[in-house]
Formats: sequence, structure tokens, C-alpha cells
Amino acid sequence: MKGRVILLTLAALFVGATVCLAQDSHMGTWKLNEAKSTFSPGAVKNNTVVYEAAGDSVKVTVDGVDADGKAIHSEWTGKFDGKYSPVTGDPTSDTRSYRKINNRTLALTGKKDGKVTLTGRIVVSANGKARTVTTTATNSKGKRVTTRAVYDKQ
Repeated sequence: MKGRVILLTLAALFVGATVCLAQDSHMGTWKLNEAKSTFSPGAVKNNTVVYEAAGDSVKVTVDGVDADGKAIHSEWTGKFDGKYSPVTGDPTSDTRSYRKINNRTLALTGKKDGKVTLTGRIVVSANGKARTVTTTATNSKGKRVTTRAVYDKQ
């Protein structure tokens, strides 16, 4: 009887540890739901965003279109610790930081030549099936644009 209780306790501890170490809610592939989104004229539209593990960091790959409808592709690798890391392929920023606010919310900041060009929040829904990205940015033409982009998990 004691052996069974110990075995069940160990199993419960293992399941608890697995749940605690489960994948971050932001990870995965996210596809833009344009019908639920709003964009200022001249704003970039990120059609697909992928968050994936890269060692002990996170790699964020973004594919979309700029204000002129031209395809864009950017990549960022770093941690959700608020520190800036280089971003490639983004005409409006050369560094980006993500700061974890809670398990479902990130703060986002982008800089170009040391000047802040983008601020925003990324919130994953409670069920993990959608995320909303609200940003204020300066586009490549120097104009302020705001977006509220809704993405569906793929």
C-alpha cells in the first residue's frame, strides 16, 4: 500500500513539473486574421509570425508586406528579458526587445539607430488560440501608424 501511495505521489509530481515546464503560450505559428484586425494607412501587415526555440533563446520570423505592398521578411533571436537584440530585414528597426509581463503578455520595443520606432503589446488569449498585437510605430516614411492585429494559432 505504501509503495502505491509513493508511486502515485511521484507521478503527480512528474505531471506537475511537466505542466510547469510546458511550452510558452507565444510559441508556434500565427496567421493574421485580417477581418478582425485594424491598420492605419501606411502600416506594415505581418501575415505570418513564427516563434520557435533557438537553444535557450527564441527566434521570431515575420513574413508580411510593407505599406507599398512589397514582401518583407524579418528575423529576431533573443530572450523575453527586455534586452535589445539585432533584427534583420525590418526597414523600421535594427534592434528589438521583448519583455515578458506575464504568461500571456509581452511588451515589444523596436529601435532604429538607437531611436525608438515601435512600441506594442502582444497578448495571447486565455485559450491559446489567438493573439492580439497592438502597436504604435513610425513607418519607413516617418509617419506614425497604429495597428491592432489579430492572429490565429496554426
